[in-house]
Amino acid sequence: MKKRLLQSFAGIFLILILGSCGQGNDKAVDEGSIEYTATVVDQNNPMATLAPSKMIIKFKHNKSCAEMSAGMGLFVTAFVSDPEKKTLTQLVKLLTKKFSLVQNATEIAKENEAYKFELTPLKETKVIAGYKCQKVHVKMADEFQTEFDVFYTNELSIENPNFANPFYMIDGVLMEYQMKKFGLEMKFTAKTVKKEAIDDATFELPADYKAISAKEMAEFIASLQ
Repeated sequence: MKKRLLQSFAGIFLILILGSCGQGNDKAVDEGSIEYTATVVDQNNPMATLAPSKMIIKFKHNKSCAEMSAGMGLFVTAFVSDPEKKTLTQLVKLLTKKFSLVQNATEIAKENEAYKFELTPLKETKVIAGYKCQKVHVKMADEFQTEFDVFYTNELSIENPNFANPFYMIDGVLMEYQMKKFGLEMKFTAKTVKKEAIDDATFELPADYKAISAKEMAEFIASLQ
């Protein structure tokens, strides 16, 4: 009888312990924001003066909005990724000028094709912003044979987070990486992850933004140099 009671208590204790391990995991955030530090890789780039010092990504229901600003908020750009609709929306605001560019899956894939590289997964890990991250070495197939490391985590509850960027083959949230857009190479490193309520309007296309083509967007960004 005594043995049965001890077994019962042991079983209950084990259930409580296992149950507590599967609950209250604050790291498994599925709605909130990530703040990254942002630095220009080539400080001699003409666009370096317009480069932001940080980026904030807000996410909810697997959608994400990456926003950066420079010049005391005079220049603001955002990228809204929607894996379900398979669209990437770029928003650019300069003073009173507001432009938007919406790309579909085919256009996104075509743009990513120009970003050719080799990925080598490594066993090394690193904790970034409190999250365990896996390391991947990147070797670009460009004239400079550029090399750098990417760190990503699987501890955040975001599905298909990279479908709209060149690292779509990495199944995890990028916490440290480099990215080139409009001729400007930037390095981003996650600083903090915050669990918070995000307004659905964050991922919607503002009515006061003028829709333009990819060519027009590239020409507008180039005119800022």
